[in-house]
Amino acid sequence: MKSAKIFLNLRHLRAKKTMQHKRKIINDPVFGFINIPNDFVYEIIQHSYLQRLNRIRQLGLAAFVYPGAQHTRLHHSVGAMYLMDEALNNLRQKGHDISDDEFNAALAAILMHDIGHGPFSHVLEHTLVPNVHHEAISLLLMKQMNDEWNGKLQTAIDIFTDNYPKRFIHQLVSGQLDVDRLDYLRRDSFFTGVSEGNIGSARIIKMLDVKNDTLVIESKGIYSIENFLMSRRLMYWQVYLHKTAVAAEKMLINLLKRAKELTQQGEKLFASPALAYFLLNNTTLKDFENDSEALYHFVNLDDNDIWSAMKVWISHPDIILSTLSNGMINRRLFKIKITEEKAEEDKSASHIEKYKKKFNISEHEASYFLSSDMLTTNMYSEQDDSIDILYSNGEIKDISKASDMLNIQLLSKKVVKYYFAYLRV
Repeated sequence: MKSAKIFLNLRHLRAKKTMQHKRKIINDPVFGFINIPNDFVYEIIQHSYLQRLNRIRQLGLAAFVYPGAQHTRLHHSVGAMYLMDEALNNLRQKGHDISDDEFNAALAAILMHDIGHGPFSHVLEHTLVPNVHHEAISLLLMKQMNDEWNGKLQTAIDIFTDNYPKRFIHQLVSGQLDVDRLDYLRRDSFFTGVSEGNIGSARIIKMLDVKNDTLVIESKGIYSIENFLMSRRLMYWQVYLHKTAVAAEKMLINLLKRAKELTQQGEKLFASPALAYFLLNNTTLKDFENDSEALYHFVNLDDNDIWSAMKVWISHPDIILSTLSNGMINRRLFKIKITEEKAEEDKSASHIEKYKKKFNISEHEASYFLSSDMLTTNMYSEQDDSIDILYSNGEIKDISKASDMLNIQLLSKKVVKYYFAYLRV
């Protein structure tokens, strides 16, 4: 699509500013005043790929449970940038060599780390762009921005992809103690009101150091790390995998699958051009890599496209589409049960029969009114990058060996639960 290619090449060109950088400050409810250090960082924040994140909620559908969870992925990205700035300054003060170019590249990498997220985050990875992870799209968009800016973002991309010589900088972007996690736990705790997630991010950053090109924590910060790991576990079950949020997510997944099925059968549904493209096409990663049309539509897709469509789909004659849309818009969500054991086949079959009779629909159509699968969490794995504790004598121990308080076997255990979600009739 020629117009899409022209759009991607020209959309973000803007006039050069001749005036010197004026100090720009963001008043953040979590960290207070955040200083934007220079024009380079400011222009990244101003880019339309970043501004799109202001139209995507950080916690997706968690607002059905916690009404205050209205913060966006742009809020989170700017907060992570602030923590990256704090972490790098702390490491500089401890004598580690971080050039101005590396400093700016690290800020750029963390600002851009989420630009590949779609509406409602992982919902799209199960529906509109199946098996295409947001990290892959983030990288493609970073490369697009890098082309626009004549290679000025290459160091940031190398840091993001772990291809930069100073690996500890990559660990601050993506690792066990990255600033991404340090921000979202604090921020999600603040906006949901779940106090268990309120970690001591400032103290953790003050305790950061580098040994053998690897991030370590000074031993006096061990209790802050224990709290951090426990907070992650509690936030997963209280917020990220809260049963009502899970029910809403599964309902939305079934809704979008039905909309896609109808569209590909020739039904003309109300949808924005961006949403219509992904309903009509089975888009793969290769499409994003080789066809600028897929990226063009993706960067125009946000939460508003989905909400607007659902409001109209409430009146659609298809009973599945209209019922699920009405449920999402008016908070008539799936009933959900989370158990230690997988639901029996008879349970699904009995609900299917009930829906077939009530709505006079086929078994396939009735299946859209329920969902069942497993939920898993894996908070800390020693097979991943470890959290290393540095002692005054130079000795380094993994947190699992250093902590005399944490039951690391319990903390690192993969928790598996099963859910059964269904429409109430």
